[in-house]
Formats: sequence, C-alpha cells, structure tokens
Amino acid sequence: MIALAFLLVSAWPEASLETIRRYKAPEARQAVAVDRTHFYAITNSKIGKYDKATGKPVATWSDETGAIKHLNSGVVVKGKLYCSNSNYPEIPMQGSIEIFDTTSLKHVGSHSFGIGLGSPTWIDWRDNAWWVVFGHYNGKGGEPGRTNDQTQLVKFDKEFRRMASWTFPTQVISQWDGMTSSGGFWHPSGVLVTTGHHFTSLYLVRLPKAGSVLEFVSEIKMEAEGQGIALDPVDSTLVYSIQRKTGEVLVGRLPK
Repeated sequence: MIALAFLLVSAWPEASLETIRRYKAPEARQAVAVDRTHFYAITNSKIGKYDKATGKPVATWSDETGAIKHLNSGVVVKGKLYCSNSNYPEIPMQGSIEIFDTTSLKHVGSHSFGIGLGSPTWIDWRDNAWWVVFGHYNGKGGEPGRTNDQTQLVKFDKEFRRMASWTFPTQVISQWDGMTSSGGFWHPSGVLVTTGHHFTSLYLVRLPKAGSVLEFVSEIKMEAEGQGIALDPVDSTLVYSIQRKTGEVLVGRLPK
C-alpha cells in the first residue's frame, strides 16, 4: 500500500485530470456528490439527483423554509448525503451540516456549528471521523480582522466533537485569490485532494508529521473552475466536478 501511494503521488504532479464525460445539470452551481449509482448536483438551496450511467434526472429537492441558504459541498456516506451549509456572505459566519436520504432525497437531519469556526465549505468521512473545512475570506463574506489564511481543516469524531485541526500551506492559499477551499476529499492513497473557488486546479496536500500546517504535495490541472468535487466510490481514478458557467457535471480520470 505504501508503494502504491508513493507511485500515485509521484505520477500526479506532471499530469492533468482528463475529462471523459459531461452531463447537463442546472443545479451544478456549487458542488457534486456521488455514490455507486447516482450523482447529486448541488446549488445554494437545491439538489438534483441523476443516474450515473445515463445522466438522466431522477429527483430534485429544494428548500422551502429559508433556513438553508448556501449549500457548498457534499459527500454520500451509508445512504445519506451530508452537505455543508453556510450563511455566506452574511457575517458573523454561521454553518451547519444538512443531511438527506439519497433514496428519497428528503431532508432528514441537521447538525449546527453555530458561530466561531468559520464558514463550512466541504465535508468528508474517513477513518471513522468527519473532516470539515471551515473557510475564511479576504473580501466579501469575510469577518473583520480575519483573512483566508485562517481557513482550517477540522477533524471531528462521529458525533461532531472536535478532535484536531490544521491550516493550509501558503502554496495553496496563494492560489485561492482571496477566497477559500471550496471542495475536497480523501483519496485512498492517503492524499487529501482539494480545490479553490475558481482556479482550474486540484491541490494535493497531506497531514504533516509534525506541526499544524498541511503539507503541500502537488497541483493537478483540470477543466473545472474549482468548487465542490467528489471521488467515485466504485473507481478511485474518477473525480466528479462541476462547471458553473455551463451548468455541467464533469467526470475526469486521474492517471493510473
């Protein structure tokens, strides 16, 4: 496994994410999540469920309460779609995780973070723990006295009790253009694959052996302009992303 992880990381720096499929999805404005049979296009307060094989729409959900203002990203875990939600661009920042049943696409739960950590932008599940990024911004949506270098990756236990946290390396922050990390997932190789808000790149980082700053590994160019991404649970070489300007979900392949 160590040798495989080394080969994967060594191969990625000189490669690009090759787009192999694209699907029209009007909800593809913030992020995409994926499970074994469907993908879920996500916008501020609406989600579209689509068949992976055909790209045909299956179901939609939209908020009718006004409580869900800015869904940012999502991940499917054991039949539930977990989406990060914030009040961006309002301040002070508030956020929550909103939970949906993937079969019915009904809203079935919520976990509130309240005020203090930042704006939750994406979430993943690994090693029996939740990993959530809380973003900060230099301009619109930013809190006075705080800048995007205070964006942090927080590890929680399964009950969302905080366990540890890390900040991002300067090589990544410098390419956020004043914004923050908009998407990410853990790859089986042990590398954390992340995106910015609008640059056409994937940023690979990993947990440091010491200290509290994530270690920069490499950058991969891609067609999509940042935003929320997802790893295919069936094929770990496939990355789902979105193209906001065209309303598309893109499927890209990492090099073998």
